[in-house]
Amino acid sequence: MALVDAPLDLAPAIVATGVLATGGSGAHGLSRRASAARTASMSALSIGQVAERSGVAPSALRYWEELGLISSIRTAGNQRRYERATIRRIAFIRAAQRVGLTLEEIGTALAGLPQERTPTARDWARLSRAWRGRLDEQIGRLERLRDQLDSCIGCGCLSLSACALNNPDDRLAERGPGAVLLEP
Repeated sequence: MALVDAPLDLAPAIVATGVLATGGSGAHGLSRRASAARTASMSALSIGQVAERSGVAPSALRYWEELGLISSIRTAGNQRRYERATIRRIAFIRAAQRVGLTLEEIGTALAGLPQERTPTARDWARLSRAWRGRLDEQIGRLERLRDQLDSCIGCGCLSLSACALNNPDDRLAERGPGAVLLEP
């Protein structure tokens, strides 16, 4: 049975077991290289599939690809196809954004991951260690926000009674804009 004759759900098994025709005659014979390419394209995900699985809009996926955060291959019809490992990169990007990291910071970190293979647990651990200081700083900011939001934060609003004590006449404005008491 040639791969083109096989039902789509059996094609990977046919390739894996070697039952595939290896260049027989007629239109149904495929070389091993062609069958491997077809199997790879069958396991690749469309932009819609990646968007659905990751919860990220296709427009964001295209933008992230333009920035080099993720990559795809193109089909003969110029459609994007993504490796399954791309889903992990997307999950990482979303988690990093949620804790306040910029796309530039995320891109710098992802650039340190191998491009020629799927990153391993060791690769991800190395990336995590590199961000530890940045994440600890962010955690500190969130804790200060949680603990001090019901008090004067030095923003200059002077709307709370505590502001008159902690920031009389908005003297904290000399330290800069924003909620200066929340900054380290």
